[in-house]
Amino acid sequence: MEKKIYNILMLVVALVMCGVGRVAAEPADDDDDAGNQHPIKVSLLTFYPGDEIFEVFGHTEILLTDSTGDYYVNYGVFDFNSPNFLGRYIKGETDYMCALMPPELDGGLKPGRKVVRQVLDLSPEEAQRVWDLLVENLQPANREYRYRHFSDNCSTRPRDILEEALDEELDYSRCDYIVGNTLRQVMSYYTRNYPWEQFGIDLALGAACDTIIDARTHTFVPLFLMHALAGVQVDDKPLVKDTSVVRPGADEGIVMPPTPWYLTPMAMAVLVLVLTLLVTVRDYRHRRVSRWYDTLLFSIAGMAGCVIFFVEFISTHEAVMPNYNILWLHPLLLLLAILPWIKRAHSLLRWSHIINVALIATTAVVWMSGMQVPNAAFLPLATSLLLRSSVQVVLNH
Repeated sequence: MEKKIYNILMLVVALVMCGVGRVAAEPADDDDDAGNQHPIKVSLLTFYPGDEIFEVFGHTEILLTDSTGDYYVNYGVFDFNSPNFLGRYIKGETDYMCALMPPELDGGLKPGRKVVRQVLDLSPEEAQRVWDLLVENLQPANREYRYRHFSDNCSTRPRDILEEALDEELDYSRCDYIVGNTLRQVMSYYTRNYPWEQFGIDLALGAACDTIIDARTHTFVPLFLMHALAGVQVDDKPLVKDTSVVRPGADEGIVMPPTPWYLTPMAMAVLVLVLTLLVTVRDYRHRRVSRWYDTLLFSIAGMAGCVIFFVEFISTHEAVMPNYNILWLHPLLLLLAILPWIKRAHSLLRWSHIINVALIATTAVVWMSGMQVPNAAFLPLATSLLLRSSVQVVLNH
């Protein structure tokens, strides 16, 4: 069984919010040969962000220590070779697993990625309860769970185990580590040097990401959980009795340098807008619509709309409904790419563009009201679509 787990883990690539961790063999039995129970120490390990996209949110592990050794329990593991993994992930049906990480994989961590250990002040009974719960989770029948980015991940699982062992919901409100008050703001902070990933996140995640979140919800971020636990009191005493840096590194983690401005989504969006303006001005002067440009532009926008439609209405991902991006990027834009080439569709094409102008105007109201915060690159892109629909309405009357 250990060999199988080890082979699986060699294929592991931790995704959003669950960076690469360490692994160990299965914990020994609770009792030694003489029947005496080993004293158990429970620690939380927090891995600061790494420079890979799947490491940007950091990672959390539970470390169990007794006289038989150290056991690193990781909830951020999955089998990339499982059947239809990619399709199920896109649909939001990714199953992660609880696993023990072999200590030898620790050498694979990049130098400079900071790791902090917090030793928890638990009674022997509470520590034993943590041990029992983790052993139960590690059983083949129990180790898989349905991963959720914001509510059930490598950070929230250790939190829930700890609260269950203590038999109480902890108060995390004393934490002063705040990088944003909404899910989108938190995601934007950690992807600040990854503009294309941020662009994709803003495209797929809906208005639910723009509501204020409480301290407990913040704990989906490993660093917030670490800082929050430092301020937690249980029975009028600190929960964390000792904190140490087990691997030195910068407090911001290993952060990639900023993407050059000319390779960012905003630069590409402005380029599209400038090209659209040039084509539109030429069309207006010649009183003729460039069908080829509309086919190209609305085909790309329509395909993006298909992705948004799938994520919002078919996938089971969190915080994707309602997504008002579906107003300006939707599958029906594909009609606007096809109809210009159909002679008898003149009237239908004009009314379709009138509706599209109204939808983009509604989107602008949504953005200005703060119902859903757009990525900055959305503005020139939506303006480009608005310009092309407007010139179609004007010239095809």
